[in-house]
Amino acid sequence: MPDNLPIPFPVFAALLRDVSRSFYLTLRVLPGKIRSQMGLAYLLARATDTIADTEIIALDRRLAALEVLRQRILGTTQTPLDFGELAQQQGSPGERMLLERSEEILRGLASFSAADQKRIRAVLEIITGGQELDLNRFGGASEQRIVPLKTDAELDDYTYRVAGCVGEFWTKMCRAHLFPKASLDDSSFLANGIRFGKGLQLINILRDVPADVRRGRCYVPEELLARHGLILTDLLSASNEARFRPAYAVLLQRAEDHLEAGWLYTNMLPRRCARVRLACAWAILIGVKTLQKLRSSPVLEARQPIKISRAEVRRLVWRSVLYYPITPAWKNLFYSARRPSQS
Repeated sequence: MPDNLPIPFPVFAALLRDVSRSFYLTLRVLPGKIRSQMGLAYLLARATDTIADTEIIALDRRLAALEVLRQRILGTTQTPLDFGELAQQQGSPGERMLLERSEEILRGLASFSAADQKRIRAVLEIITGGQELDLNRFGGASEQRIVPLKTDAELDDYTYRVAGCVGEFWTKMCRAHLFPKASLDDSSFLANGIRFGKGLQLINILRDVPADVRRGRCYVPEELLARHGLILTDLLSASNEARFRPAYAVLLQRAEDHLEAGWLYTNMLPRRCARVRLACAWAILIGVKTLQKLRSSPVLEARQPIKISRAEVRRLVWRSVLYYPITPAWKNLFYSARRPSQS
C-alpha cells in the first residue's frame, strides 16, 4: 500500500471487533470518509487504556510505558515500542494483539492527512493526560484505602478527559469531512457534542460504582456524598442503598441532561447524514434505557454492571431506522425512550 494513502478500515477491522464490541457496530455504520480515522483513534485510545489498566505491572512501569506511547502518538519521539511483557499479561487475546500491533497502528496514523493526524493527536493527548492523572491519583488505592474525586469540578474534568473530548473530536472530524459548508451554530454544536460524551461516561461511572469502590476508586464526588450524610465506606455495603439513592439521583439526572444535549446535537446534524445521526441515536437511546434500569435497580448490591438486554438494543436500533423518515416520530424517540416502560 503506498505510504500516502490512508490505511483502510478493513485492515484493522478484526482487531476493532475483538476489542471494541458495541463500538465496532457504530464504526461499521459510519461513512467511509471518517470510518478509518475514528477506528484508528479508538485503537490507540484503547491501547493506552490497556496499559493504564494492567494492574499486575508496577505503577511506575505503566506510567513509563504510557508516556512512551503518548510521545510516539504525538510524533515527538521515534523510540521503538516494547510492550511484550505488558502484552503477555493481558487476559483478552484482543488486547494482547492490540499491544503487539501498536507499531503497525502508529504507521496507520501516519498515513492520514496532516489535518486528521492533528485532530487524532489532540484528542489522544487529552485522553492520555487523563489516564496519567488517574494513575497518579489512584496509585495505592484499595478497598481498605478508598480514594475519591473530591468535587463536582473534578468529576466534570474526568468525564471530559475520558469522553467529552471524544465528542469534541467526533464533531470536528464530521464537520471537516461530511458537512464543511453546512450552516450551523458551531459553538452550541461543539458544546452539545462534548456533553454527549460526558453523559455516556457518566453512565459508565454510575453502572460501576460497587466495582470501582472495591478497587479503591470513588468517582462519586466526596462533597456530594457529604451533602447527603455519607462517607466513602458507606458505599461498600448494600444496606446503605436507601441513604445513597438521593446522591445517586443527582448524577442520574445529570447524565440524562447530558444525553438530552446529545439528542439536540444529533438533530443539529444535517438530515442527509443519516448514518452519523443513527450512530448517535443508538448510543443515546441505549444510554437512556440504561438510566431507567439504574433508577429501578439496587446499585450497591449489583455484582455485575447493570445493562439492557441485547433484544432491547435490537428493538431500539430497528425503531430508530423505521422512524427516521418520519420527522415527528424520529424527534420524539429520545423523549419516549426516557418514559418508564409500562409493565
